[in-house]
Amino acid sequence: MQTGQPSHTARGAAAHRALHQTLDGGAIFRDPFAAILLDDETLTRLDEMAADPTQRPMRLFIAARSRFSEDTLAACVARGVRQVVVLGAGLDTFSLRNPHAGVRVFEVDYPATQCWKRERLTQAGLAMPSSLTFAPVDFERQSLAEGLAAAGFRADRPAFFQWLGVVPYLTREAIAATLDFIARVPESQVVFDYAEPLENYLVDRRAYVTAVAARAAALGEPWLSLFDPPDLSSMLRAKGFGTIEDLGLADISDRFYGILKQDVSIGPGAHVVRAQRTG
Repeated sequence: MQTGQPSHTARGAAAHRALHQTLDGGAIFRDPFAAILLDDETLTRLDEMAADPTQRPMRLFIAARSRFSEDTLAACVARGVRQVVVLGAGLDTFSLRNPHAGVRVFEVDYPATQCWKRERLTQAGLAMPSSLTFAPVDFERQSLAEGLAAAGFRADRPAFFQWLGVVPYLTREAIAATLDFIARVPESQVVFDYAEPLENYLVDRRAYVTAVAARAAALGEPWLSLFDPPDLSSMLRAKGFGTIEDLGLADISDRFYGILKQDVSIGPGAHVVRAQRTG
C-alpha cells in the first residue's frame, strides 16, 4: 500500500469480480455493481485480463471467496446478527446490494482507499446507503477497536466480519491483533482468505504464483504473511475460535466450480476460512 494512494489489489479484485459477471455469467457470485465502480485505468485493462488464461484461477477464487463469505453472512443475519464489518473493503459492493433490513454495515479500510471509493460512488451516480458507515483505519498503525468504536460499532453485540484479500499483506502481529479483537466480540464469526507458503505450491503453478507476489511487491503491496493450514488452525483455536471451516482449492472446486462444468486446476495454495467464536 503506497501512502496516499488507493490499493492496487483492491482495483484488481474488483476487476476480477466484474469479469466474472461477463466471462462466467456470474455463475458463482452475482455482483451487478462490480463494473460500475471501476475507474478508467482499471477498465482499460479488462480486455487484457479477459484474454489471459492465467488470470482465470484468480478470478474464480475471488468469486468463490465472496460467495462463501456472503452465504455465511446471510446465515449470521438469520440467527440475529445485525452488525457486518467489511475489513479492507476496497470496492466491495455488499453495502449496495444489502438485502437485510436493519443490518448495519461498517467498511474498514485505509483512508486513501475510502476516499477513492467515495469518489467512485459519486462518479457512478450512486448514493451511499444509509446503512453504510465508513471507518478509516490503518491496520498496521491504528487500533481497529478505536476506529470501529468511533464509527458507532458496538463491540458488546454480535457481529459478522468479512476480511477478504487482506491477510497476506499484513504482518503476523497485525493479523493476531485483528483476530484477538474479533474473538472478543460476542457470537462473532469471521471469513477470511490466506495463502500457503510458496514452497507448498505444485511446481507447475509455483512460478506463476511467485510472479503474482513479485508484481504485488513492485506495486508497494508485498505479501508479508503466509500460513501452513495446521499452523493457522492452531492460532485460531488458541484465540477462542472453536468452529473452523477451512476450504482449500479442492474443497472450493467441489463446492463452487462444478456449476461452470469446466475443469479448474487445483492444488495447494489459496484458502478461505470461516471461524466462529465459542463461549
